[in-house]
Amino acid sequence: MSARNPGIPLDLEWVSKVRVNTQAVLKRAQQIQGRNKNKKQWQAAWLLRAVTCIDLTTLAGDDTPGNVHRLCMKATQPVRTDLLKSMDMHNEGVTTAAVCVYPSRVADAVKSLKAANSSLPVASVATGFPAGQTPLKARLEEVRMAVEDGAMEIDIVINRTLALTGQWEAVYDEVCQFREACGEAHMKSILAVGELGTYTNVYKASLVAMMAGSDFIKTSTGKESVNATYPVAIVMVRAIRDYFLKTGHKVGFKPAGGIRTAKESLVWLTLMKEELGDEWLSPHLFRLGASSLLADIERQIYHYVTGHYAAYHQMPMA
Repeated sequence: MSARNPGIPLDLEWVSKVRVNTQAVLKRAQQIQGRNKNKKQWQAAWLLRAVTCIDLTTLAGDDTPGNVHRLCMKATQPVRTDLLKSMDMHNEGVTTAAVCVYPSRVADAVKSLKAANSSLPVASVATGFPAGQTPLKARLEEVRMAVEDGAMEIDIVINRTLALTGQWEAVYDEVCQFREACGEAHMKSILAVGELGTYTNVYKASLVAMMAGSDFIKTSTGKESVNATYPVAIVMVRAIRDYFLKTGHKVGFKPAGGIRTAKESLVWLTLMKEELGDEWLSPHLFRLGASSLLADIERQIYHYVTGHYAAYHQMPMA
């Protein structure tokens, strides 16, 4: 992952001046979606790049050590070896960026990856995910326990109640405490953009989360009715750009929720390249939070190699 973002003191004057031009945001999002996509070998290379940026995720009530183990095995070998050989990529160590699970499944994931001799990081959601409506003491303890169990990345959720009521100082203070509880683990802050009401609020929440030391800002839990959309992403990556220009600190971006097709993953990569540049096209500054996306990408790579489409059962979950 990238160098840590040390954060800065809360700059309420900067936050209060924020105004987002909705029409300009929507127009820019349309432009990016309308770009001509790369063809043939370039597209296959971009899809492999997308694979290396995926946080392969399972966040279900029926998660078991068994399906977490399968997820970890898939993350260490996300694309069939015969397909990688056809592309001369079998010795490149292609894996996903991380696996992402609930705190109580972290130990299972760490154990599976260790047994597979993999150094892939385990990310854990925490802080009362997805609603963030548990007492602060419990939210902090959840972070510490996940880190103790071996999580190297923590995906926290901000308190939307505080954001919606304009209590930015309180949001900042909470995120600073989460950051401290993370210790050496990297911290991704989930804004739950579908619950923030306006683009201006999304921008403000992005800024405050970065000021408090977030290493990544993430769109959604995947449990809201509106998750990762391109207009919201434009707002968040512009906040990342402004924060970098003002402080010199690079913060990563993670869209999550509803990203299911290879085609969408190419739009996300295009958006990052055009808005933030090539440096944000690698897993230390860009992640895709997804569970079913990988299967579609693997199908598209299969099509590139063989000329026809595979059935989903031919691309099993490890």
